[in-house]
Amino acid sequence: MNYELEIGHWALVIFPAPPASPASPAPPLLIMGLIKKLRRRTPLGWLQLNHEKSRLLVALSGIAFADLLMFMQLGFQTALYDSNTRLHRSLQADIVLTSPQARNLPSLSTFSRRRLYQAMDIPGVKSAEPMYFNNTIWKNPQTHRETGVLVIGFNPDKPAFDLPDVNQQLQTIKLPGAALFDRGARGDYQEAIAQIDQGKTLTTEIERRTITISGLFQVGASFGADGNLITSDQNFLRLFSGRQSSSVSLGLIKVKPGYDPKKVAVTLKAYLKDDVKVLTHAEFIEFENNFWRTNSPIGFIFSLGVSMGFVVGVIIVYQVLSTDVNAHVREYATFKAMGYRNYYLLGVVLEESLILAALGFFPGLGVSLALYQLTRSATNLPMYMTAIRALQVLVLTIIMCTISGAIATRKLQAADPADMF
Repeated sequence: MNYELEIGHWALVIFPAPPASPASPAPPLLIMGLIKKLRRRTPLGWLQLNHEKSRLLVALSGIAFADLLMFMQLGFQTALYDSNTRLHRSLQADIVLTSPQARNLPSLSTFSRRRLYQAMDIPGVKSAEPMYFNNTIWKNPQTHRETGVLVIGFNPDKPAFDLPDVNQQLQTIKLPGAALFDRGARGDYQEAIAQIDQGKTLTTEIERRTITISGLFQVGASFGADGNLITSDQNFLRLFSGRQSSSVSLGLIKVKPGYDPKKVAVTLKAYLKDDVKVLTHAEFIEFENNFWRTNSPIGFIFSLGVSMGFVVGVIIVYQVLSTDVNAHVREYATFKAMGYRNYYLLGVVLEESLILAALGFFPGLGVSLALYQLTRSATNLPMYMTAIRALQVLVLTIIMCTISGAIATRKLQAADPADMF
């Protein structure tokens, strides 16, 4: 009802307020309604996949194999970077000096120790200590066969590693010919390690000189070295008589409290000559990773392996879905004649692809866990499954199957009921 009010020659018409619209359903009600709608929906995609069980098993095996390829390649890639930077991460240094010719830790060149003395002139530098590295051949104390090992020497009075096993035995490596052995080395060392754990010492040879293995520490093998030996700088120079104490492999610089290592590193770069490279601790780790990522074929091979696993999965799923579409093209055409639009039919095929992605992922994950354990035991490489990697492969699997489904549905869009009957 309207109300009219006269004011002089003017009339004011008052309209009643419109009735309030019903309140929008709450989000939980919308979600419940969506769930009920999905439950009432005929799972056409699953019914088509389940109708041909042999074809379904073949498809799931193919997807599991593609996931296995991606899991293994990603695992090896991560192990490549982790294993080759374990020594880097354990260094007690804020800044590291290397030679410009250095490629990575196992392939270090030397530079003059004079640069360390010059670094002490820079404000904020607390200490600058030398470290010596050398890849050499030694006799396995257990099998007496010759194999490779990375020998590391430093001043025991200046701890260089954040490794409790090493720091507790600094007095031991001061003894002539004494060294510590990496219990995580790759090779036949089980009996030798057991004897050392019992308090015994073992002797072997490096460069025709006798050394005594008097203790153990834990770092682990890498792609660059099967194992590591740590000794004092004096023992190192006795073993390798051709090396001079004035030619160092690394310079470990510690910064005084209150100083920014990045700013000190910038000052060092400007002060020191071009025959030395200045890196912060984080840059030194990235320096190693970058070598294996770009300058080594191994990093490229692992990246290519992940891509190949993805492509193999796309092809396998496409073949399965394409066969399914061809087998039911008349049924799809009938749906279109009944009024169903293309997007509904596309949704059915995409539903199949997502089901295949979910069901094929878990077998691939299970087999990968077993192979990770086997690889870790055989090579001493840090092969571990992480939640992030599992999620990464799951997302890649969903994308892989979605791409395959999108390609397989192209024929549906051209399906004409008049041509089918």
